[in-house]
Amino acid sequence: MPSLLILVPLLGIIILNLMFKFTRRRVAFWFAFVLFSIQLAITLLYRQPWYRITEPAFSPFFKVGLSIDSLTFVMLLCIEIVCLASLVVSRYTLIDRDQRFNFINLLIIASVGMNGIVMTRDIFSLYVFLEITAVSSVILIAFRRGKLALEGAFKYIMLSAVATILMLSAIALLLLVSGGTDFQAIHTSIMGFHKSRVIVFAIGIFLTGLFIKAGLVPFHGWLPDAYASAPSAVSVLLAGIITKACGVYTLIRLCTSVFGPSVSLNQVLMLAGTVSIVAGALAALGQQDFKRMLAYSSISQVGYSIVSLGCGTPLGLIGAVFHLFNHAIFKSLLFVNAAAVEERVSTTDMEKMGGLSSKMPVTSATSLIGFLSASGIPPFSGFWSKLIIVIALWQSGNRAYAVIALLAGVLTLAYLLLMQRRVFSGKLREGLQGVREAPFGFCLIALLLAAITVGVGIFFPVAYAVLFEPVRGVLLR
Repeated sequence: MPSLLILVPLLGIIILNLMFKFTRRRVAFWFAFVLFSIQLAITLLYRQPWYRITEPAFSPFFKVGLSIDSLTFVMLLCIEIVCLASLVVSRYTLIDRDQRFNFINLLIIASVGMNGIVMTRDIFSLYVFLEITAVSSVILIAFRRGKLALEGAFKYIMLSAVATILMLSAIALLLLVSGGTDFQAIHTSIMGFHKSRVIVFAIGIFLTGLFIKAGLVPFHGWLPDAYASAPSAVSVLLAGIITKACGVYTLIRLCTSVFGPSVSLNQVLMLAGTVSIVAGALAALGQQDFKRMLAYSSISQVGYSIVSLGCGTPLGLIGAVFHLFNHAIFKSLLFVNAAAVEERVSTTDMEKMGGLSSKMPVTSATSLIGFLSASGIPPFSGFWSKLIIVIALWQSGNRAYAVIALLAGVLTLAYLLLMQRRVFSGKLREGLQGVREAPFGFCLIALLLAAITVGVGIFFPVAYAVLFEPVRGVLLR
């Protein structure tokens, strides 16, 4: 039952908080670990890409319309993997048990919101789950209450408020036209009145709200500050999945299943994606803060999924979802390793690092895998998704966009190799002689994420057939 992925974490929060204070602080990590493992097991239980599982309602009074299909499965898989990675990072970076306990509660709430986002088939319920995720994200960004953290949270909440107003206004207009908030009802109305100015305006402002959620240029102002100033475990969660679920996935689902095909819409998506690819890569080149460079890299990588979505062809849709999955994995890996370096060196300033590969070989090696995958170097998974995107753009006649996407990969390789050289290569910098390898948990989760990146790349035909080929049928239905 899809509702289990909402009810299980909610029940887990209740049980965890009903425990005695002393007990719950001691068991909170393992309790949450088991909880996310159960959610992962439930997700894998519904692994039939040809079969659609639907629950129309929790009750006659509260229609949510939860549904699991192949695209939902890919997203749920990403959510559980990234939440587990964030949980492991929190064990080593949030020393105070009270802080860790509060973080775990917020992490579970965020997972409820994201699970709801990817399973719901009702646009108002989608908005509710987006807000659940947004509110928990704001609190997580400002978790340590430092000046930079509060600044990042303030920027996020202000832009998120704008996105909320835009999306609610769009939902109201769509409700007036269609008489309902169900995806199918809205889609039918749009197909019948696709030239209506009200419909066009509603779609436009809703997309703008989602561009803010995804951190696309020029609505990206909150993203670097939020990623860089948040605690390491929160950065993993934000970069790994929250912007993907709230922005990229929602754009993919709505543009295909609700708003329908449109030449003008596709052009807007390709333009926004291309600008984000180039601007994010160029901004990353000028950063000297480890996490801030990765934040601008995220803006650039998200652009690849959006430009592929705008391509509008079946291959383009697969490329968008494939790169979304790859980005969630390799960007989580890079932020996990950034957290490991920060924990050992006590800074994210790359000018104060250097030669760490001799002291942190596992972190260095797995970071290199993440960098190469992000740059689209074979045989890693990022190569295949970027290749599919370029081919889809070329075949659809958008050859200028294809060339830009290809050349931007050179920029990506440039700033990521620069990061690798500054942090891990060369002679060990003075004062870092006492640095040791990251704790076991860091290494384990980094190796797991690196193994997924390498495995999907090497066994691409299998991964493509099992995970991504079935998505085409869902999105084109």
